[in-house]
Order: sequence, then C-alpha cells, then structure tokens
Amino acid sequence: MPTDPVCGMELTSDDAVATVQHGGKTYYFCSDGCRQRFEEQPTVYTK
Repeated sequence: MPTDPVCGMELTSDDAVATVQHGGKTYYFCSDGCRQRFEEQPTVYTK
C-alpha cells in the first residue's frame, strides 16, 4: 500500500489524487498540496 511521502497517509493507488515520478520511482499523494511540497524539495522526502 503506497504512503504519501509528505504527510505519511496510507492510500491505495486508486485513491491517490496525484502521482510524481522521481528517481525512477512513482510517489503517490493524498492531495495536490502534498504533491506540490514534494516537487519543491523532493530530496527532503526521499531520504
């Protein structure tokens, strides 16, 4: 089950509001706000 890397919410792939490809991996997000924060500083959330 994917976890939003920004807020930690567990969600299914179908429930994700947005996705981002980074470093060859797909990240799933519960909201556009979390997606935007991730895109501004992806290295903060991919350590």
